[in-house]
Amino acid sequence: MKRFLAYFKYVLVHKWYVLLACFRLGIPWRGLVHDLSKLSHTEFWPYACQFFNADGTRRNVRNPDGSYDPAEQAIEFQGAWIHHQRNKHHWQAWVSIGDGGNLTPVPMPDVYWIEMVADWMGAGMAISGKKDPAPWWEANKHKMILDNDTNVRIVSLIYSKAVQGWEP
Repeated sequence: MKRFLAYFKYVLVHKWYVLLACFRLGIPWRGLVHDLSKLSHTEFWPYACQFFNADGTRRNVRNPDGSYDPAEQAIEFQGAWIHHQRNKHHWQAWVSIGDGGNLTPVPMPDVYWIEMVADWMGAGMAISGKKDPAPWWEANKHKMILDNDTNVRIVSLIYSKAVQGWEP
C-alpha cells in the first residue's frame, strides 16, 4: 500500500508543478487535464510498481542516460508506457510509423509542445527540485524525433524568459 500512496503523492506533486508552469505559459486548461491518464487503471498500478518499492521508497529504473529500455521493463509497465505516450503532450504521439518501420515526425500543435515543456518543468521540480528544463533538454534532445519547426519552437521557449525566470 505504501508504494501506491507514494506514487499517488508523486503524481499530485508533479501535476501541481505542471499546472503552475502551464499557467505561466498561457495554457491553464492543459495544466488542469495534464496526465489524467496516470490515474487510470492501465497506468496507475504498473507505474507505481515500476517507480516505487513496496515500502514506498523510490526505485531507480532509468538507464544512465535517463531513458527506459522497454526490453528491460516489466511487460505491465511496457503497456502502461505505450498508453501514456499516446497523450498528445508527448513527442512520441506525433511520430508516424510507416508500414516498413520508418519514423516520420509530424508537427506538434502549439498547445501540446508547450505542455510538453511544462511537463519537463514540472517533472524537474517534482523529482529533483530543479526548475530549469534546459539541462534535461540538452541531455535528451538527440533521443527525440521532432519535426524541425517544433524543435525550433521548443528551443525558443526553453531559453525564453518565461521558462528561465520561472518561479513555482
